[in-house]
Amino acid sequence: MSGAIKGPDGRLRCPWGLSTPDYVAYHDTEWGVVVHGDDRLYERMTLEAFQSGLSWLTILRKRENFRAAFAGFSIPAVAAFTDADTARLMADAGIVRNRLKVAAAITNARAAAELGPGGLDGLLWSFAPAKRKRPTTLAEVPASTPESVAMAKTLKKRGFAFVGPTTAYALMQATGMVDDHLSGCIAPLTN
Repeated sequence: MSGAIKGPDGRLRCPWGLSTPDYVAYHDTEWGVVVHGDDRLYERMTLEAFQSGLSWLTILRKRENFRAAFAGFSIPAVAAFTDADTARLMADAGIVRNRLKVAAAITNARAAAELGPGGLDGLLWSFAPAKRKRPTTLAEVPASTPESVAMAKTLKKRGFAFVGPTTAYALMQATGMVDDHLSGCIAPLTN
């Protein structure tokens, strides 16, 4: 499988990061950048769960709609959603209208609101593995790891839904808990 490839600007990037302008921006400035904060991590967890079975590009292009629909991903606000909010979300063509995923987003906000000291940030980051060498090719990037399996198991025990080992690993990649940019890739570009 392919390693980092040269983009139109002459810089090496992960191949997937060159497929659309949306991906170039996400790849270069966001994917793999360290994220902290309960609401910010809840947003990423929710979006990764909605992505399950779909293209990330679909979710990325609907992201602002998701933010509006889910009260800016404020954990206390979403935890207080009612059946009327669920009906509103299911009628919102700007987001992915999957009843199980909508229910999981609300369930997860409630579970996150119940976490003690350290909150969601502390819980999720407790599974971050030791820093490791970047992969050389896409074939070396796993779909899940022992850490993501453990994260998913713990989240399930704490009442979270729709966050299996693969989704947990995608969350780890997106939030900088692991760095799966390929060797030689210029990203992430953090100014």
